[in-house]
Amino acid sequence: MNVFWKKLLRNKGLLLLVLPGTVWFLVFAYLPMFGSVLAFKDFRIHRDGFFASVLNSKWMGFKNFEYLFTTNDAYIITRNTILYNLALIILGLVISVTFAIILSELVNKKMAKIYQTGMFLPHFLSWVIISYFAFTFLSTDKGTLNQIISYFGGEPIMWYTEQKYWPFILIFVGIWKGVGYNSVIYLASITGIDKSYYEAAVIDGATKWKQIRYITIPLLKPLMIILTILAIGGIFRSDFGLFYQLPKDSGALYPVTNVIDTFVYRGLINMGDIGMSTAAGLYQSMVGLILILITNYIVRKIEKDHAIF
Repeated sequence: MNVFWKKLLRNKGLLLLVLPGTVWFLVFAYLPMFGSVLAFKDFRIHRDGFFASVLNSKWMGFKNFEYLFTTNDAYIITRNTILYNLALIILGLVISVTFAIILSELVNKKMAKIYQTGMFLPHFLSWVIISYFAFTFLSTDKGTLNQIISYFGGEPIMWYTEQKYWPFILIFVGIWKGVGYNSVIYLASITGIDKSYYEAAVIDGATKWKQIRYITIPLLKPLMIILTILAIGGIFRSDFGLFYQLPKDSGALYPVTNVIDTFVYRGLINMGDIGMSTAAGLYQSMVGLILILITNYIVRKIEKDHAIF
């Protein structure tokens, strides 16, 4: 025990640095886990407070989970959630790595920083703002795209009622918003690569493409795998703002924009069933955990050093 306290005192400076993050993590990540019990109860507000409400609410078992699996939209929301996330993960990975490599190869570093800042900016914009940006392009009467189409003699498109365009719009905007943030992560990793590798490659006569293919990408692979594993863990979760705010909650677009998160939100708003929404969140978390474990196990079998644990 004395050894423990000695180590604690010796590292008190570092421990104080991580204390705020630890407290935040405990309060906002671990304490809310106790609320998962609501997924198995018919939650009703009690006058004696929240804890009394939880204790006095009727136990329902797995009935709250039936809402997700027995509804007529179960197939549609599951399909949309998985396919959109797969597209965003795969395309986001390829485009982010590509932009990071391009930025690292720019000779003019001042311009590279300007491009990097411009790409990073959308990450800080809320989906409400982005949805109004999109509306200026897609509005039926005053939208920029319809004005261009009309100028060339075409018929204006009712963007917010035509389903066939929205898979491409959602994927494009989702990648546009996230590619800058992900590129910065990969760019930081590229910056940390030992320059002697490239110098040796130049001496051996390697072209720039071969340097990227045989040095940059292989050294980025561990980071790419780790981030992909973590992204797969969230494949049953969707960016709520992307699928709710961007299409303006248009009912005509539900078959191509409705995902688990938006479906649960509308169910909560219409029925006020907290137990059902908690069950959906718990289901998404458990599936995400299982997917991370499976993906990490596969990676560990193929290349042990690239696994998370």
